[in-house]
Amino acid sequence: MTIPIPVDTTDLRSGAPLNDRLLALLPLVGEWIGEGIGVAASSGEEFRFGQRLSFAHDGRPFLAHESRSWLLDSDGAVIRPAMRESGFWRPGPGQDDLEVQLVNSAGLSEVFTGVAGDLRWELSTDVVVPTPTARQVVGERRFYAFRGESLAYVTELALPGTDFAPHLNATLHRA
Repeated sequence: MTIPIPVDTTDLRSGAPLNDRLLALLPLVGEWIGEGIGVAASSGEEFRFGQRLSFAHDGRPFLAHESRSWLLDSDGAVIRPAMRESGFWRPGPGQDDLEVQLVNSAGLSEVFTGVAGDLRWELSTDVVVPTPTARQVVGERRFYAFRGESLAYVTELALPGTDFAPHLNATLHRA
């Protein structure tokens, strides 16, 4: 038996039309790839990473978020795979409000709320739930914005007993 499965799309010219409730997220739809710099929250050590990020939809009122990253050496060669995360970006109760649910390979489930602005999106965690073996994270903030044709973002983490501190920043280009 063949069961037709609706296909997610990262191309606004094909597949299901984007749900009208996602117009504030429309610029994010696509495949993104690039590099960034991170600061290990526990040690303060800097690292380079590459990342591929996709925002896809199937016509319903949410975007599917999928991210894969890898550590890079000083020459840009891949050292090893790093963080993976997946989840959903949804419209919130108000016109520019957002709700984001993300789960990552480090054992954290996070619920963010935030707002969409003019080609920018600001998020902060409402809830962080670690698995028993995950590092403890009190909160995370993310800021995404377009710089020309590039998608740039920064994140900050708060560990137990600490204030928010810079964690990741990257610039991604359409793949």
